[in-house]
Amino acid sequence: MAAPASTPRRPIARVLPPSPRTAAAIMLLFTAFLYLAEVVDQASGNALDYAGVIVPRSVDGLTGIITAPLLHGSWDHLISNTLPFLVFGFLAMAGGTAQWFMVTALIWVTSGIGVWLISPAPVLGVSGVIFGWFLFLLARGFFARSLRQILVAVVLFAIYGGILWGVLPSNPMVSWQAHLFGALGGLLAASIVAKADRRVAGPPPPVLNGGGLGA
Repeated sequence: MAAPASTPRRPIARVLPPSPRTAAAIMLLFTAFLYLAEVVDQASGNALDYAGVIVPRSVDGLTGIITAPLLHGSWDHLISNTLPFLVFGFLAMAGGTAQWFMVTALIWVTSGIGVWLISPAPVLGVSGVIFGWFLFLLARGFFARSLRQILVAVVLFAIYGGILWGVLPSNPMVSWQAHLFGALGGLLAASIVAKADRRVAGPPPPVLNGGGLGA
């Protein structure tokens, strides 16, 4: 007998955003906002930095969990973050913009909470989110058992793998806490996304016997 009509399965092994132009526009607008924030901060004598930084273990500093990734200590700080921010953020939209917003929010908050809990000093900058996206991209293929995504992870690791040393204490002027907890948030997001995609995709279609007769 004929196989029952199968419901179209959601592609869970994308390596590029379903709408690359939209994804690129979002990342460019996001980056432009970071640069605008730095312009305003520099013009105000670093007033934005003082107001938006994460102050560890301070109730007032909790708001910095939301605002600190939007701010940078200098132009050099922002410029050094720009390219990986654009690349990782764009590739992390492979599951669509809605999924990307949820993944980014999880990484953002996880990194900020980690800083607030254990950092010895105030912290700002988007590098925690960058590390989260990077680990999300490295891990998602293994959780989803997708060869294409694993190959992308291998390429990204070959190019950017050296930044992973940033999760270890080294430079006292760099927040390894933001990097480490951002990375953990990215791993968690990759696991959650893979499980959710498998539920949406459902089981594989039935395989009929060679004689063409139903069981």
